[in-house]
Amino acid sequence: MSAPVVTCTRHRLTVDGDGVTTLVCFHGCPLRCKYCINSFSFNPNTRRMNLSARMLYDRVKIDELYFLATGGGVTFGGGEPLLYATFLKNFRKICGKSWHLCAETSLNVPWKNVETAAGCIDEFIIDCKDTNPEIYRSYTGKDNAQMLENLEKLVRLIGTERIIVRLPLIPEFNTEDDRMKSQQLLEAIGITRFDRFTYLTPEQQALRK
Repeated sequence: MSAPVVTCTRHRLTVDGDGVTTLVCFHGCPLRCKYCINSFSFNPNTRRMNLSARMLYDRVKIDELYFLATGGGVTFGGGEPLLYATFLKNFRKICGKSWHLCAETSLNVPWKNVETAAGCIDEFIIDCKDTNPEIYRSYTGKDNAQMLENLEKLVRLIGTERIIVRLPLIPEFNTEDDRMKSQQLLEAIGITRFDRFTYLTPEQQALRK
């Protein structure tokens, strides 16, 4: 099977997981986040390459020595990489167990996709947005029940050491108090690793360009 790959960005250091990584971004996303910086992932006009797992491996294996020396590997993002869970499983079979594979995911996909990915992904970076359903829907356009249910199931399946949850402060959508409530809820199901940061509004993003 193939998957729609938009970009492969090499030599990312401690940005998307440990060590030197290559970030592979897929086309396709179930969310429509207001401050999305990767809107290419759902734009129908975005150019993409339909690659098999073998074809992707042939593109990224040039950096294998960096991966092995630093404990790095490939981070799958997008978009939503777990839409292509079977592709990820096939990629793992080809690259073997020595590469560190990471998935940056909203976890807002069917459970069968998460379960498949759990068998081949070393680390999940989960973009939670907010546990409050009203805030989540207002920002993403979708309900967060599936995400939260999947997260609880994933914790029971693989434990918490392989999970990092991103908790952003989203200007005009949530507050620091909202974020603390989210963290407390997630700690109650066992989450211990958090990435806390503040999103940039579209105006702030434009000023940085």
